[in-house]
Amino acid sequence: MPAIPSDAPCGLVLAAGAGRRFGGPKALARTGAGTPWVALAARALREGGCSEVLVTLGASADEAVPLLPGGVTVVRVPDWQTGVAASVRAGIEAAACGSAPAVVILPVDTPDATSSAVARLARRAARGSLAYATYDDAPGHPVLIGRDHWSAVAASVRGDVGARPYLVAAGADAVECGDLWSGVDRDER
Repeated sequence: MPAIPSDAPCGLVLAAGAGRRFGGPKALARTGAGTPWVALAARALREGGCSEVLVTLGASADEAVPLLPGGVTVVRVPDWQTGVAASVRAGIEAAACGSAPAVVILPVDTPDATSSAVARLARRAARGSLAYATYDDAPGHPVLIGRDHWSAVAASVRGDVGARPYLVAAGADAVECGDLWSGVDRDER
C-alpha cells in the first residue's frame, strides 16, 4: 500500500447503534466467512487513503472492541440510543482532535464497500470539501465532509437523521461510484 499523504482525510466508521431492524448491533455482525463488518469498514477506509480510522461504538461496545483491527481509535458514544446523530457528533469531535482536512464517513452496514470508492472521495479531501457517493444517481456512502463544515454538520444532525440534509442544502458534490460496488447497505439479516 502506498504511503498516505499528510493531507489525507480521517476515516470514520459509524457503528454505535443497536441495529433494531437488523436484530442486533451491526458492530457485531460478520460475513458468512466470519469477518467482522466493522473490520471490513475500517480496512476500506484505511486502504482508501484515510490517515487515521475512528470507529464509533455504543451498543455492545465491549463485545465489539475485540473485533476491531489494530491501529483504529475507538470513539465511545455514551448517548448512542438517541440515534445516528450522536455517532456523527462524537466522530466529528474526535476527528477535530487531529489535523485531517476532512473526514470520510462509512456506516458499518456497508460490508461490501470498496476501498476504491473511499479513495474516489478521499482524493477530494480539503477543508471546504463536501461530497457523497452515488450509485446510478441514488445517494449513498461514503460521504466526505471537510473540516470547515464539521461544526455545522454536528449542529444539524438530529436523532436518526444524519448529514444528508446538510449535504443536500450545502450543494455537496455527487460522486458516481456505481462502477465500483452496489452501494447497498444492509438493514436486515
